[in-house]
Amino acid sequence: MPWHLTITVDRDVDVPLTDQIKSGIQRGITEGALRPGTRLPSTRQLAIDLGVSRTVTLLAYEQLTAEGYLTALQGSGTRVAEAPAARVLKTPGRVEGKNAPVQWDLRIGRPDTANFPQRDWLVCYRRVLAGAAGGDLDVPPLGGAQNLQETLAGYLGRIRGIRVTKESRLLVTSGVTQSVSAVCELLHALGIRELAVEDPGHKSCWQTMRDAGIRPRPVPVDRHGLDVQALSRMDVRAVLVTPTHQFPTGVALDSARREALMRWAAHDARIVIEHDCGGEFWYEKRTQQTALQPLLPERVIYIGCVGGSLLPGIRIGWLALPAWLLPLVKKPWSRWEFGPDPLTQLAFAEMVGSGLFDRHVRRLRSRYRERQEAVQEAVRHYLPQCAMLGATSGRTLYIELPAAVDEAALVESARHRSVLVQGGSHFHFDGTSRSPALVLGYQNLPRTGIRASVSAIREALDEQMRAVG
Repeated sequence: MPWHLTITVDRDVDVPLTDQIKSGIQRGITEGALRPGTRLPSTRQLAIDLGVSRTVTLLAYEQLTAEGYLTALQGSGTRVAEAPAARVLKTPGRVEGKNAPVQWDLRIGRPDTANFPQRDWLVCYRRVLAGAAGGDLDVPPLGGAQNLQETLAGYLGRIRGIRVTKESRLLVTSGVTQSVSAVCELLHALGIRELAVEDPGHKSCWQTMRDAGIRPRPVPVDRHGLDVQALSRMDVRAVLVTPTHQFPTGVALDSARREALMRWAAHDARIVIEHDCGGEFWYEKRTQQTALQPLLPERVIYIGCVGGSLLPGIRIGWLALPAWLLPLVKKPWSRWEFGPDPLTQLAFAEMVGSGLFDRHVRRLRSRYRERQEAVQEAVRHYLPQCAMLGATSGRTLYIELPAAVDEAALVESARHRSVLVQGGSHFHFDGTSRSPALVLGYQNLPRTGIRASVSAIREALDEQMRAVG
């Protein structure tokens, strides 16, 4: 197989060709372009590519192998040595202790890849490939493949009550980040330069807003969700909320505040941007909330994605826009290629339309509910002095700690006990919590890991409380 190698030789300089080839490969290794384990072309193929004698390339390879830069094994060709340590430029390594390997990782956003429905996904891909016409595999139109738009509109209407009419539009994006960026472009078109956000909240979304020229302004969150009264006192025309499962506290916006938020939005042409975070993982059926969008579809922009249900790497998201915003869409959309590749879009449409996605989400909901119950049980047993928020939905639990606890010190102490966990301050706008807290992400932990990690947190907490008292 002709493995290519980017290297040049110059016959007009007074340097032997063998030395030029050797120096070029050495430079590629030491500068990091040729990584350990990279397979190089054979001496015969490299000689043909460079237009030199095979003896020249053979000598260069032999010298590099003798000096430890290359390895040559029968059947596996010539490769960059795994550890040319003394000669390769050193890259920054992990700080000993701070980033040492841990046993249990409770940080948010660590998916359990074992939950991905590989067989169903493969079935959908095969169906799409077997039935796809030439046009189906072309670059999808801006806003997504028509089939996926229609299938998603029906699905979201069924499970979340989302209203998409002929006048409004559901647009396919490549995830929440692109959706937020697109919304920021629309806000610019409306002359809006500030956007109210929940505090604590999603730091990456805040940065996306700043990158788009929109200033995020924090609004406090409590046990009932976004403080709408505080929002009303601010001079802003738009707000981004996670009403079903507030990120990261997990609380749901209660009915009184939902109504108040809709009244706020209806007044003076304001906009609510609803990020439906965790809506598919609601565990209390009798209290399950619909999305905000059906309550006031002409004032609510709805954002969602499949990252929490499939994998973050499956880059499919969506925007449900009010009809009056559609004339503003063409300008920002024309600068981007929206959505993932056509096969991914069509495969996901097939998965949703066939019912396989519903079945997968049901399995996942049951699995996450079991893990959540295990976390609650462990917290009640090991941390009885702590309060729990976010128990009705999602894949996280927010733990309010005793007021005397030093949150940062507790997080560090837990890490020394082989547990990675994030403190509440990590998600606050100014980087400090009003009260100490931990955010437990449990979606990728086994039941034994849940008990062991919470027990380790208890040890860290006891150690700190002894030091304080």
